[in-house]
Amino acid sequence: MKGGFIEKLKRLVPFWRRAAGGELPPPLPDGSSKRVVRVFVEGYDDVAFWRSIFDHFQNPYLRFEISVPNREDLPKGKKVLLSMLPSAGEDLLLCMDADFDYLMQGATEQSQLVNGSPYLFHTYAYATENFLCYAETLHNVCVKATKNDTRIFDFVRFMAEYSCRIYPAFLWYVYSARADVQHVYTLVDFKNTVRLHYLELANNGQATLDWLSRQVERTCKRLATKHPELADRVVSYGAELAERGLRPDHTYLFMHGHTLMDSVVMVLLQTVCEQLRRLSIEKIHSSKKRGVAFNNEMSNYKNAQRSIRDVLLDNDNYTECWLYKRLHRRIEAYVRSTIEAMRRRGEIPADSTLRLPLTKRLKELRDLRGLK
Repeated sequence: MKGGFIEKLKRLVPFWRRAAGGELPPPLPDGSSKRVVRVFVEGYDDVAFWRSIFDHFQNPYLRFEISVPNREDLPKGKKVLLSMLPSAGEDLLLCMDADFDYLMQGATEQSQLVNGSPYLFHTYAYATENFLCYAETLHNVCVKATKNDTRIFDFVRFMAEYSCRIYPAFLWYVYSARADVQHVYTLVDFKNTVRLHYLELANNGQATLDWLSRQVERTCKRLATKHPELADRVVSYGAELAERGLRPDHTYLFMHGHTLMDSVVMVLLQTVCEQLRRLSIEKIHSSKKRGVAFNNEMSNYKNAQRSIRDVLLDNDNYTECWLYKRLHRRIEAYVRSTIEAMRRRGEIPADSTLRLPLTKRLKELRDLRGLK
């Protein structure tokens, strides 16, 4: 009886039906003798990010397949990947967000695993979202969303100043996590302190930054009054973090990624893009076009616009970020050592050479100089 009911459901529910032909289509054969390296990531949202990174390491000997772990219970997340460390090796890589594990550098058992495992790669920045929000790329995000290349806001200068303003609160937050006293300054408290509710475009957001400074000052004063035994330790911890590359002016690369994207960068982008769209529409209104020609021009412009969030999620111009370059060097070292090991074992010819593809920036420079 139960089996008949399930079969009836399968006929009625379209998502239960198999593709035409009965079975799901198998992956296409690679058609080469490349060695397959499985690369497991935390979740579905991370597949595209890590795919774009490993695309820079295409070579004749290794083929990288990016996916979430393929266990039957469909597990996802950082702890799941860490549980797979005993299986990691030349043919199985684990890629994840650093969170605070890079900054903590062995202060916790998890940070020891994340920083000390040769077949585990992490972002160095807090998460993939921090790369997507790399300040030097945000103007291009606006251009792609609005089709207007007018510079009305300096994202790089604003994010550097924003980072300096939130730095004292960030030290309290990261030290609370390191000392395992998260209740002192929780993630929710940190979000409420550093989030932007608005952007005043005048003077490159100076009024917004001044408001933010007052928020941070009140928060840090309250924390120091309530926890005087931690105040000096928090300040000295800043010197320790500086040894790992954290400077006040790029704090945003190490803060909670979703907070950065949703509560800071999207506020900036929405405000700037709104003004850019107004500029474009005003230009159309001030043109000599009228009637059908005017309506077509306006319709064409509106149809050419894209969702700001979609453009931001597709952003892959962060390759000049210094933290990305550290990640790139680590993966390149793995690729070279793995291919050298294959050569020593006789799996590839002894005279094989490795030539990795140029990065996007190097390609641009080569094209500009007319080099072959």
